[in-house]
Amino acid sequence: MHTKRWLIPPTLTPEADKALLAFPPVLRQVLFNRGYATDAEARAFLKAEPAFDTDPFQMTGMRAAVERICYALENKEPIAIYGDYDVDGVTATALLVDTLKALGADVRGYIPNRFDEGYGLNNEALSQLMDDGVRLVISVDCGIRSPDEALHARTVGLDLIITDHHHPSVGSLPPALAVINPKQPGDVYPDKDLAGVGIAYKLAEALVSEIRPANGFQLSNLLDLVALGTVADLAPLVGENRFLVRRGLRQIRGTTRQGLFSLAAVAELKLPKVTATDIGFRLGPRLNAAGRLKEALAAYELLTTTDFMRAGQLAQQLDVQNRERQRITREMQTQAETLALANEADAFLLFAAHQSFNAGVVGLAASRLTETYYRPSIVAHIDTDTTRGSCRSIPEFHITEALDQCADLMVRHGGHAAAAGFTVENDKLDELVSRLKSIAREKLGSQELRPTLTADAEVPLTEVRPELLNALKYLEPTGYGNPDGVFVSRGVKVRHSRTVGGDGKHLKAYFEDEQGATHDAIGFRLGHLQAELPERVDIMFTYEINEFNERINYQLNLKDLKAAGIPD
Repeated sequence: MHTKRWLIPPTLTPEADKALLAFPPVLRQVLFNRGYATDAEARAFLKAEPAFDTDPFQMTGMRAAVERICYALENKEPIAIYGDYDVDGVTATALLVDTLKALGADVRGYIPNRFDEGYGLNNEALSQLMDDGVRLVISVDCGIRSPDEALHARTVGLDLIITDHHHPSVGSLPPALAVINPKQPGDVYPDKDLAGVGIAYKLAEALVSEIRPANGFQLSNLLDLVALGTVADLAPLVGENRFLVRRGLRQIRGTTRQGLFSLAAVAELKLPKVTATDIGFRLGPRLNAAGRLKEALAAYELLTTTDFMRAGQLAQQLDVQNRERQRITREMQTQAETLALANEADAFLLFAAHQSFNAGVVGLAASRLTETYYRPSIVAHIDTDTTRGSCRSIPEFHITEALDQCADLMVRHGGHAAAAGFTVENDKLDELVSRLKSIAREKLGSQELRPTLTADAEVPLTEVRPELLNALKYLEPTGYGNPDGVFVSRGVKVRHSRTVGGDGKHLKAYFEDEQGATHDAIGFRLGHLQAELPERVDIMFTYEINEFNERINYQLNLKDLKAAGIPD
């Protein structure tokens, strides 16, 4: 039953305990675990204040980009914002379009079709934009690994500004007029973790500092888009991201953006109470659904329209597409699992490809494989001449660095440590897979591959009360890079348990400790453990409010559980 490694950090030092005395005891431990051991550090973190200079002009290429955009504004040159089809790219596109319109620009958004054009810049689209009169293209959330396309833009007479947050290719940058990416060599901007929409916001911030917008435009009104894109793209909620997302959530709660009202309605979400978790699990997936199944223009239009009737129609469309996306993902995951394990069940890298796989959903299927087997995974769609794969990985294996070692085989590739994508010609696919599996075997073969779950502290159930939740609210926004407070209780009695959900995949339980304290609990995707639950268990959980039909209850959200006494 117990396959995961539990890690509980050491108790905070007496010095830190004294320094953090102004905070509740459990919050002191959580702050210490996150590296904040002084009162000043803790207060800055809890206020979500960046501890560094956030001047956008520190970024390499920012001054050149702003000067070129100002020239376009002065000469009324048409500008195109070239985005990506995920939430990060769509929100970044909408953000810069809104900003440039407020500055008086002739600007349009362009988002490629995932199925017809693929990821990132493509020559046909750039040529068409040139033919349409565009003279300046600004990429958002893409372009850093498009040297050929950047050269094509220059050849046809387009000026290209690239803004991106993905890792550049080793040793080279695209030949663009300006490249804005804090990850590029020599860039001194202190925060390297901004999402694509965060970098677009920094460009907007730089522009607005140079030119006064018209019509009462406020840059802060765009922070709802920054929060949506940052959280949905799993950018870590620390540093400047934490600052931007906290302010962005405040903007969403009081939004005047018609598309968000409509999207929240179909997601059955109350915007005044929205959290980063709601973005990650309810708003983000619906915005992503358009680009995964068809094209992302519906999501872009939803975020920019002021027509409430049109917003309602688009929100309904995205909700239907999201349900279809969920169905396709379930079916593809089953098939991908069968293919990946058929020939090499103990492989250090799982691979599955098929002609029938939906290219927009392969990344989700790869995520499920990685989550289930704790191995880097690739799921790919095989087309007539090429195969497009989506990769997900584990902390022990940097998937983009592995792809870099096989760059000679691929048409294109790019991504992060934990997620990436590539396109390869079909006659080179087998060699690519073989080489990647060899790299994974060499890197992972000597390691014990078990997922690690980290808790903040051991607490008895008697201390898990609403007052604890009130203290933990100071950590928000929580999510990737800044998780909720996670706790362990030992030797609790299982009073009742059952499986819930359409296929019984979730676990519902009722626990009691030796002092008689009781708690309801839900364990998502832990239903398979119900049949073998012992009488007493150790549980790892977060504490949360469960609001349903206007009733508010408190519950434990189980991350894992094991028979009491089994070593962590």
